[in-house]
Amino acid sequence: MITIYHNPRCGKSRECLAFLETSNHTFEVVKYLENPLNFKELSEIISKLKITPIELIRIKESIWVENYKGKNLSDKDIIQTMVEYPILMERPIAANREKAVIARPLEKIKEIL
Repeated sequence: MITIYHNPRCGKSRECLAFLETSNHTFEVVKYLENPLNFKELSEIISKLKITPIELIRIKESIWVENYKGKNLSDKDIIQTMVEYPILMERPIAANREKAVIARPLEKIKEIL
């Protein structure tokens, strides 16, 4: 089953959800702003994405710019920051078993189907 980590206010996230709704794939929606991920869950997603934690950060978000930009943070610190401020996570994330993608552009979702 596919899991989409979704922010309803994000156009790209809504586009990904619409794609899944018209596909023949079973999926679940996790509204990560309403139900934030814990450290372990976020670490597992980063592992599936095969990226470093900083690559999942929306570095132009005001929370990041005002509080963290230019600081020397460890990977654990960055993950903990996303746990505390889930708005900092890139979106949408789609995961299927042991693979995940940041589905931007939307075509990237095909990598996990």
